[in-house]
Amino acid sequence: MAKWHGYGRCKSRLSKDIGFASSSRIQEYMTMHTVAIAKYLEKQNLIETTLAISGIGPKKSAQWSKELGIKNFSLQGRGCLGERMRRQILKARRNDSPHERRNVIVIGTDLPDLCHMDLEIAIEKLKTHDLVLGPANDGGYWLIAFSYKLYSSELFLPFTNIDWSRDRVLQNTIDNVISKKIKIGYLNKKIDIDTISDLESRR
Repeated sequence: MAKWHGYGRCKSRLSKDIGFASSSRIQEYMTMHTVAIAKYLEKQNLIETTLAISGIGPKKSAQWSKELGIKNFSLQGRGCLGERMRRQILKARRNDSPHERRNVIVIGTDLPDLCHMDLEIAIEKLKTHDLVLGPANDGGYWLIAFSYKLYSSELFLPFTNIDWSRDRVLQNTIDNVISKKIKIGYLNKKIDIDTISDLESRR
């Protein structure tokens, strides 16, 4: 899930403290970092990457995806974050063949501390868990991953009745699925870079 890093079109909260130009450069760096990790894992035949883009139209998205060396891309579309993530997972499900059911991992591009091992651990956990979550410092999550069994039957559950601007997104997500006896795996907590305090906490 990537937002175009154009001047004044990303990181609005961070921009208030460090300016549009600096926040744009930070977003570009984090996107490139995330893409590099995804491409490394793709070369190992561990994942197939799709870039879900917001902030620009289809033509520019196609150009950007090509520049990044990513074959598959789509537009995030409208709606809250949950609706946009759910839309991408549904697209992935439609692309599955009848004889191949693949797990789906959704990750953002706000993680300068992301490494390939983080995603490898998520892949491994999906062998024994229905849902994998990477907690973020702001009460949300930096990764959500679905086993094919879960997204084939209970896809709507993690995204129901969540206020995406609050600090209980992760807990609300857990509450949504816990009653269904869905097995949840957890990754290490990470810092999502959205504000100046997030940057300062990494020093």
